[in-house]
Amino acid sequence: MNFEISGSVIVKDDTQDISASFKKREFVIEVVNERNSDWNDFVKFQLTQDRCNLLDPIQVGEQIKVSFNIRGRKWEKDGRVNYFSNLEAWRIEKEEAAVPPGAPAPSFNEADIPPASPEEDLPF
Repeated sequence: MNFEISGSVIVKDDTQDISASFKKREFVIEVVNERNSDWNDFVKFQLTQDRCNLLDPIQVGEQIKVSFNIRGRKWEKDGRVNYFSNLEAWRIEKEEAAVPPGAPAPSFNEADIPPASPEEDLPF
């Protein structure tokens, strides 16, 4: 299953070489809770192998949209079974910055609106 989520980058780690054949890079985004900003979510993602460089053009503080898959693993050691999940990012897109509240509205010029045709005249 593929998922998408948008947020602001707050952590951008360096690429880690786990072994000679495996590397990963982690990052965290803050997802705003529209009802209460005290409840914002902080979501950590992982990039692996050749996807580690997807984060290179992204700066901390930028708004991005992350496409990702959820991966779950079972791990057994010393007779104990553990389960863990990773959010495996596979695409990162920069998003346009939202207009801050209180910013002036774009200018409006009535002359820019074309005249209505007779078919568009509403009876009310």
